[in-house]
Amino acid sequence: MSDINERKTRIILHIDMDYFFAQCEEREHPEIKGKPVVICVYSGRGGDSGAVSTSNYEARKLGIKAGISISHAKKLAPDAVFLPVNMELYHTRSEEVMEILKGFSDKIEQESIDEAYCDLTEKVTDLDEARMLALRLKDEIRQLVGLTCSVGIGPNKLIAKVASDYRKPDGMTVVKSEEVLNFLAPLKNTDLIGVGKKTGERLNELGVKIIADMWKLPMEEFIREFGQAKGLWLKQASQGIDDSPVEERQGTEQIGRIITLKENSKELQIILDAIDQLTEDVYMKLQSRNLSFKSISFIAISTGLKTHTKSLTMGAPAKDFETIRTKAHELVKSFLLESPMPLRRVGIRVSNLMEGKGQKTLGDY
Repeated sequence: MSDINERKTRIILHIDMDYFFAQCEEREHPEIKGKPVVICVYSGRGGDSGAVSTSNYEARKLGIKAGISISHAKKLAPDAVFLPVNMELYHTRSEEVMEILKGFSDKIEQESIDEAYCDLTEKVTDLDEARMLALRLKDEIRQLVGLTCSVGIGPNKLIAKVASDYRKPDGMTVVKSEEVLNFLAPLKNTDLIGVGKKTGERLNELGVKIIADMWKLPMEEFIREFGQAKGLWLKQASQGIDDSPVEERQGTEQIGRIITLKENSKELQIILDAIDQLTEDVYMKLQSRNLSFKSISFIAISTGLKTHTKSLTMGAPAKDFETIRTKAHELVKSFLLESPMPLRRVGIRVSNLMEGKGQKTLGDY
């Protein structure tokens, strides 16, 4: 069996936002906190036609799972709060979280809308320091975004991700290199990254119930059952081996930046100055990826952490600095005329992205 201690030790953090969509809704609507909350994808055919996207823990205790029909969910929990998905809100909250992460590490890989990896190897000297940094990170997300998250820290991405799921919600698990095998041994085979429902069922048929059982299965059998690439991955993953780097993913459907104002303000010039800072960063991102955009949004987060957005879509794509700045200024002025409230955080987002000019949006590929 390969020994993870012989491999170069890194310090990798994985952050996983707790029941993200439902928690975002609870943050926007405090009156539903503590109630079963179900986020739904309605089919558009009227009534309760559609499926459950996700739910909070209160709803899950009542048997509501992602993918079941909305009508079935309402039978299981008739008193639950049923809400349609609000991706604009979730993307904005996600951008806020990712912006905070950038203050803790310059090596970040966003895995999905609600999870990301951070490489802390060059930022901290040991796991104790990493734990303290993670506590500060969790606190900053709670204070600035109003959400909780679970964090895992380990010697690679695989262990960090499994660890972040070990104690939820609002948990933190740190796994030392020498503890990896003991940590993995009693976990269910489906707790391992890369083991979905079908793979888990096949492993069960082979007598592999927990990860420790995977150590006894010869590599040849893994390859025969699951193919060369997946078989090799499963065998190595069961031993906690993962050399994949933390690296930024280039594919994205939008680019955004959010900043916390030095003090709460509704003064136009203060907000415009902040937007100008963000415009430079968004422009550089577009340039580095040779992207243009057709839609732009101003993001306003109030002192009560309520999120507001104001957007516009242009007739033709653009990629120059002045267009971003001008359009963002227009949105800010329009927003403040309609809603002159003190703001805590502000941001801009460009979307409807195109490679070069006049190409399909990245979301179409």
